Amino acid sequence: MTQTTVAALQIGSLPSGKAATLDLILSYEAAIIEAGTTLVVLPEAVLGGYPKGEIFGTRLGYRLPEGRDAFAAYFANAIDVPGPETEALTGLSARTGATLVVGVIERDGSSLYCSALFLDPEQGLIGKHRKLMPTGTERLIWAQGDGSTLTTVDTQAGTVGAAICWENHMPLLRTAMYAKGVEIWCAPTVDERDVWQASMRHIAHEGRCFVVSACQIQPSPAELGIEVPDWENNRPLIRGGSLIVGPLGDVLAGPMREQSGLLTAKVDTAQLVQARYDFDVVGHYSRPDVFELTVDERPKRGVRFINGDNGQ
Repeated sequence: MTQTTVAALQIGSLPSGKAATLDLILSYEAAIIEAGTTLVVLPEAVLGGYPKGEIFGTRLGYRLPEGRDAFAAYFANAIDVPGPETEALTGLSARTGATLVVGVIERDGSSLYCSALFLDPEQGLIGKHRKLMPTGTERLIWAQGDGSTLTTVDTQAGTVGAAICWENHMPLLRTAMYAKGVEIWCAPTVDERDVWQASMRHIAHEGRCFVVSACQIQPSPAELGIEVPDWENNRPLIRGGSLIVGPLGDVLAGPMREQSGLLTAKVDTAQLVQARYDFDVVGHYSRPDVFELTVDERPKRGVRFINGDNGQ
């Protein structure tokens, strides 16, 4: 299949927690089927939440007890991979016939990762990508991924990979993913700014690939009944801005602002050869005699046990 319909599902995490948010995701089953989509991308951290404005009681050099309580609550709202939430998402993928790329907060031991999960209609959970570099104070609450989850998967829509939010600004990461043959670049995010739209168009044009960016939406502090320091009380915390871009940087759908919904566009991966005729970033335009990128995809574990039997 070269021609297909892809989608970004623009929704936000619900304040009541992951169970309610999962129900919200599942409620789009009929819409996904009606749209005939073969790929649906969901926003960054939609399952688990993006606590915009939270500081987790941390100041340089010390941490307050209430911050530890806030982190414990956030940890409880994260998901296990695999776990009951991934089982539910696998069911949604199977019933709709669509591959899902879902932004989650993943628990592993006592650490959290901002991850993108890949769920296939026939095989279920087929891969994940962990955000390599959390941005700014995200590093207080999220661990760093390693090269072992620079994941691409072959789907009915095409070869799919993901970069999460500001990872998309990392030139070497982009180069590595281009070299893996990504045809449809998935960009779960919470970046609502206009410059994000420019970044998505640039990546599509640079990589000569289709880009599907799914952004969360979040109400204003006034609507949520909370106070967020240095934020306008009536301004939405996240306005959305999901969009779909073609391989020459042309916007095919969106950006969608300040509303929930399924944003769709028809794509044809057969166009990628034509698009790369004059610019193949990891092919004829790469100049390997001058530049070379080495990517370490080995898992980097903090503890490795070696025994005398098998040397592992």
